[in-house]
Amino acid sequence: MSMSGADFGGVGEDPRIFRNVCRDRILKDMLKPDKDKENKSAWKVLIMDKFTVKIIGYACKMAEITDAGVSLVEDLFKRREPMPSMDAIYFLQPLKENVIMLLSDMSGRCPLYRKAYIFFSSPIPKDLVTYIKNDMSVIPRIGALREMNLEFFAIDMQGFVTDHDMALTELYSANGHNSKNFNDTISTMAVRIATTFASLKEFPCVRYRAPKSADPSTAPKFDMVPKWLANAVWEIVSKYKSTIPEFPQKETCELLILDRPIDQIAPVIHEWIYDAMCHDLLEMDGNKYIYEVSKSGSDPEKKEALLEDQDPLWIELRHTHIADASERLYEKMNTFVSKNKAAQLSRDGGEVSTTDLQKIVQALPQYSEQVEKLTLHIEIAGKINKFIREYGLRDIGQVEQDLVFGDAGAKEVINILRSKQNMSQENKLRLLIIYAIVCPDKFEGDKGDKLMQLAKLPSNDMKVIKSLQYLVGSDAKKTGRAGGFSLKFDAQKKKNTGVRTERQDGEEGWALSRFFPLIEELIEKLSKGELPLNEYPSLSEPSPTAQGAAQSGSAAKPAQNPQPMSRRSRRTPQYAKSRNSDDGQSSDSAVLRHASGDFKRLGNRIFVFMVGGATRSELRTAHTLTMKLKREIVLGSSSIDDPPQFISKLKSLGPS
Repeated sequence: MSMSGADFGGVGEDPRIFRNVCRDRILKDMLKPDKDKENKSAWKVLIMDKFTVKIIGYACKMAEITDAGVSLVEDLFKRREPMPSMDAIYFLQPLKENVIMLLSDMSGRCPLYRKAYIFFSSPIPKDLVTYIKNDMSVIPRIGALREMNLEFFAIDMQGFVTDHDMALTELYSANGHNSKNFNDTISTMAVRIATTFASLKEFPCVRYRAPKSADPSTAPKFDMVPKWLANAVWEIVSKYKSTIPEFPQKETCELLILDRPIDQIAPVIHEWIYDAMCHDLLEMDGNKYIYEVSKSGSDPEKKEALLEDQDPLWIELRHTHIADASERLYEKMNTFVSKNKAAQLSRDGGEVSTTDLQKIVQALPQYSEQVEKLTLHIEIAGKINKFIREYGLRDIGQVEQDLVFGDAGAKEVINILRSKQNMSQENKLRLLIIYAIVCPDKFEGDKGDKLMQLAKLPSNDMKVIKSLQYLVGSDAKKTGRAGGFSLKFDAQKKKNTGVRTERQDGEEGWALSRFFPLIEELIEKLSKGELPLNEYPSLSEPSPTAQGAAQSGSAAKPAQNPQPMSRRSRRTPQYAKSRNSDDGQSSDSAVLRHASGDFKRLGNRIFVFMVGGATRSELRTAHTLTMKLKREIVLGSSSIDDPPQFISKLKSLGPS
């Protein structure tokens, strides 16, 4: 009995999806521009710098690069063997040190390669063009010199980062406002954002989070970040109309530039989706997960697994609630075992364990890859559920979400700090950060110090709470659900009224799934044309085409009589039993299974860029809203931050 594709979901291969467009530009425009004329035996060398190798690494698989005729991938700054009979493709940032190395390779009597096809990741300065032209021995050996305008990391099918991991510190810290890094970060970030529109040949209607102060001369410098970045991006993309062939002359999409101050809770609250919990609770190196595999008669073997798009199970599960993911995994395992006699014979009896699955791999080698993936994710889900129990995360998560929605206050915070003596220092700090954002008056004077003493946290951690004041530039007052919230330490707020209100979507989710990032509402309002211009100004009047089909009834209709999830198995964690199933859009498999047909009918894209680091819940929002709004949502950011990373950055915001 075979494992069908339905058992493991499917990956969308529609060429119009954001990352696939980036991949095709590399493979077709750069590596194999003359596909029909190319001699299959004409292998090429691909040479990159440390930055561009990451651009290609996120967008393409090595097999795809090889299929495009590349036989060898080299580092520009490492010693390389001469290959005078082969052509070389250089994909480089337009930096002087890179150009110097390039000219060193191709000048003189004995160049390293026959011809150099040079592609720069962003516009090359005129002085570097002149520098290249001045070397007359190199000019005849240059087969092409082009600007690819591809200077971002496509980390997700619908997400990218500009590789500004320290943007929060460089743009919002007490020490960074007058540094050269501030202007350089804004400038470089704008260039990299703009290259996404050059790559997709999209001309955006640019909107941004308005400064709190009407007078820019009195506004804190960090409060002007979205406006300054928006102006810089607009200036660059406007020039594309005259410099890039076939670039649109009118707006074709929308770009909304936000920054981390609009939602300071999203980076620290415990998220309950599979992807977020993997990166929050497990020791991972990027997307790399290290685990042990037991083998009979030998010591456990350490293995590495990449949780990425090439794993269809990961694609199916990553945006689902951990309880839903656990159920799906055990259903898949039991279904597979029940349909395979050889698998049944490999069992020890009773429930199927990961040890049983390893025996199944030996008994059914034709299914080894699928079963190993299944075993991997069962182990991961089991480890996450174990940590949920050990750390008491159900109770912590309940208080966190009740605080956000105004259903808890000082009493609940004090009770959980007193009752959970084994609560980790990090979890206590995350809870208090949320409490400080929701009830800032509780941290006035020495109140904050007393809470820190109750939590048995070092006084140094109070700096993290105080650092939140550097992120209050966006909205000084609550302006409704989508308008952000206050973090004024002199506020006279006496009762927690909540910083979120319940979603009125007619659907119930899993328990502890009430929280949603604020960009969800901002995107929906933008798509409907309801985002206030006074709070989110536009640098141009959006054309009718930029609004896509969103205002003509293209938003997906809610399901009629939504069916509750079937009865919970006894493996379902207790914290998930109180509510019904997810809304059906949380899994990428549901979105991607129909991507080929649905993408043909999507309206124009919406891009959202988050300065200061985005979260995995915000990346999930891009996926879930794509099918709901019938518009591809692309989330960009300076970085993707997990809670420990964000807290570490918060610590560095205060005075040194």
